[in-house]
Amino acid sequence: MTQDVSIEAHGAVSIIRINRPGHRNALTLDVVRKLQDAFADFDRSEQRVAVLCGEGDNFSMGSDPTLPVAELWRCMPTIGLRTEKPIIAAVNGECRGAAFSIAMMADITIAADNAAFCYPKGIHGATGALVASLACRIPHKYAMEIMLMGGVISGRRAFEMGLANAVVPDGEHVSTALQWAEVMATRAPMVLALLKQFVGQTLPKGPSEIQAITIRDLTMVRTSDDSAEGKRAMAEGRTPVFQGR
Repeated sequence: MTQDVSIEAHGAVSIIRINRPGHRNALTLDVVRKLQDAFADFDRSEQRVAVLCGEGDNFSMGSDPTLPVAELWRCMPTIGLRTEKPIIAAVNGECRGAAFSIAMMADITIAADNAAFCYPKGIHGATGALVASLACRIPHKYAMEIMLMGGVISGRRAFEMGLANAVVPDGEHVSTALQWAEVMATRAPMVLALLKQFVGQTLPKGPSEIQAITIRDLTMVRTSDDSAEGKRAMAEGRTPVFQGR
């Protein structure tokens, strides 16, 4: 991994960290691609649980202005970060915009008491609207408050709303997430994978989430070795030899 995304192994648990503290861990195109690669590596490995966090004082301020909205799907759990293993978000400081959506779509969220959850797109005048899935994950009125007001939700309030599973003192969010992850790592992997799969099939998906999944799947085909082989074969006037990848 590059310095912008780091991976640490703690037994059967992987800590995947956004490492841009000088930029409040803003999500650039490089970061979202590296996160996607990191989780693909994690999924192929023998590791059991992933903890996603930010380096320093913030989880992430959200997307950098240079990041194309069409690329945000790459860093979203269940969409770009595809795995049947548990993902725990350990959140401190700022968790805004796209980063809010990441925490929302993680399986478990541990919040520091200084966490500041915020979805301010109504203030900014534009949105990718993946956040609409929030109404499937916490009570409707709370979800609408977060989306329509655009205010800051503390770690304690996030816990009360059901957006976080626990709230802990600042500095203990990663260690607490690691403790939870170590417990999950002792559970039957096939059972956890099946439960996560069934929950994913049960939760409704909004239009933007369906669109992101469609973009993901089309991108996989368009950037595949088979796609490149098809173009080469056409240019060379021969029958393509496809490998299914």
